Amino acid sequence: MMSTEVSDEKDCTIGVRHNRWWSIIFLYGISAVAVIGCPAYLIVHGGVHPGTVWLFAGMGAASLTGITAGYHRLYAHSTYQANAVYRFVMLALGAATFQQSALKWTSLHRTHHKYTDTERDPYNIKKGFFYAHMGWILFYRRTIDFSNVKDLKKSKLIMNQHQYFQWWALGFGVLMPAVIGILYGHLFEALLFGVAARMAVVFQVTFFINSFAHTFGKATHGTEISARDNWLGAVLTAGEGYHSFHHRFPNDYRNGVRWYHWDPSKWFIWTSSHLGWVWGLKRTSRN
Repeated sequence: MMSTEVSDEKDCTIGVRHNRWWSIIFLYGISAVAVIGCPAYLIVHGGVHPGTVWLFAGMGAASLTGITAGYHRLYAHSTYQANAVYRFVMLALGAATFQQSALKWTSLHRTHHKYTDTERDPYNIKKGFFYAHMGWILFYRRTIDFSNVKDLKKSKLIMNQHQYFQWWALGFGVLMPAVIGILYGHLFEALLFGVAARMAVVFQVTFFINSFAHTFGKATHGTEISARDNWLGAVLTAGEGYHSFHHRFPNDYRNGVRWYHWDPSKWFIWTSSHLGWVWGLKRTSRN
């Protein structure tokens, strides 16, 4: 969910085959650092500082929550309401993943729900697993329909993040972990693991929502579209794997509707509601 073309056309146009070199270099570069650079560092140095482990895990979980609980369930589907501080934090954490502004992300995702499995679906699984996973980002160009996010355009905070997204992403995705690394004396480790490796992992986890969750599992709530419920998918996508339920009831703040379904974002949102940070959690009735 990285760089795409922008337009004011009424509908999201069908993607045109086009090598998006900046996205290709960026994504594969980050992945190479994570897959090759990080293991090499561990072998040479015999491990990392404990602070780096906490930074990788903490930034990974936090930034992923910015996508699942923030971009997805708060902004794209409005499944609950939140105070200003919470909304800011979700925008900051979402930006730290380098997966576009909340405005672009939401527009593409709402288009996906409206045109699921059709040519207008930005990450149409019928074009293949790789296309839905990351091919649509790297090898296709499309316009974006901003008419489907008029509600978000009313927010000055969201529009600020959209207009200055690069600064938000660099500030919260690179500078913040770098400063933390300086504080515990391991800047290079912070950049290697807290930035590159963390981003690579979060990218793949997010991408699995568009690919794995539309391929493997059971169509529990309707076979007319490709969305599937799968416990392994829930693990791979940090709780977004009960996708058949989500596509059938997108306004529910939960993906894993059962108490035992793995859905960290559901538990985070529920906990936040008891702390007074969020309210108005929407739930599908038992009927």
